[in-house]
Amino acid sequence: MKKDFTMNMIVAYDIADPGRLQKIAKVMKDYGLRVQKSIFEVEVEEITFRQMRRRVEIIMSRAEDGVKYFPLCYRCADTLITIGLCSVMREKEDYLIL
Repeated sequence: MKKDFTMNMIVAYDIADPGRLQKIAKVMKDYGLRVQKSIFEVEVEEITFRQMRRRVEIIMSRAEDGVKYFPLCYRCADTLITIGLCSVMREKEDYLIL
């Protein structure tokens, strides 16, 4: 059985209709962290990416809207430079409650 791998990517979208825009933002919140109004950083397994993409494609209008997925290799993601107030994906941490 093929092992799924994790992908780190930036998702940017331009949605013409406010209703579709809100629905797509809600979908993206299920998978990643909003870093700007229409830009999310996601870290998902390949099968989850396909599910996310399918959900977005059901909502969007191919004639009016655009969605771009920018894959980032982990070496490139580690060189991220931010200035000012920026949200970034955090390592998943284990917590111990005492």
